[in-house]
Amino acid sequence: MADIPFYLLRAIAAIVLIAINASVAGSFTVFRDISFLVAGASHAALAGAALAIVLETYGIFSMNPIVGGILFAVFTAIAAGYASRDEGINTAIGISFALSMSLAVLFISMIREYAARVWSLLLGDLFLLTNEDIVLMFISTLVVVAVCFLFYREFLFISFDIEGAIAYGVNATLLNYVLLSLIAIAVVVTLKGVGAILVFAMFVAPAAAAVEVSKNVRQVFLLAFLIAMISGIAGLGISFFYPVSPGAIASLFASLVYFTLIVVNRRG
Repeated sequence: MADIPFYLLRAIAAIVLIAINASVAGSFTVFRDISFLVAGASHAALAGAALAIVLETYGIFSMNPIVGGILFAVFTAIAAGYASRDEGINTAIGISFALSMSLAVLFISMIREYAARVWSLLLGDLFLLTNEDIVLMFISTLVVVAVCFLFYREFLFISFDIEGAIAYGVNATLLNYVLLSLIAIAVVVTLKGVGAILVFAMFVAPAAAAVEVSKNVRQVFLLAFLIAMISGIAGLGISFFYPVSPGAIASLFASLVYFTLIVVNRRG
């Protein structure tokens, strides 16, 4: 253990946390059929991170950019959920996506000399994570898992039949906001490792692939974790010996698993 570089240990820890989020929150994203929220939340995080850097640059307030990203992503998710009562959820997410990117570009234009700190979130790098990053990812993951465990049955109910949940007396509106917020938090955790461009593949593909072959919900969670974990380890292993992005390899692997299972199922 002493011979393993600390940056590699941090990368492995991040992969485990990302796999947990892809399993838990990613599966609920697929169940709820709101995969587009992943793209909206990830780009909202860019705006939040940029705002945090703006506030720090001008001496107004000091905040970790990831915390700013989480706050913005959660706000975007809740706003999209509120707007979806009148518009379709994907339409609301799309408008929130455009708003977030507009704000991100605006904030970045105010801190051109520090813009690289924000753009680094576009690509991510598992090997450049700090101890503080891992701690924030761990705390965020713990919150996601704890709340999903606490409201497991309710989240499943509103994911598959929100009208039925309302008729049954479940506070579906509040629980929907909570679920959207948890998905947004989990997206930012994943984003820190693989970047905003690749987060969709790493977050959604494992759960979508698991749905194709699983016989029950619990199998979806388990298989999604295994796919995300194996994809992450594959990315780390290949990038450790070759000069390629670990996040890109991991996302590519997860995506290929999904399409492979699609083809196999269609032929079967």
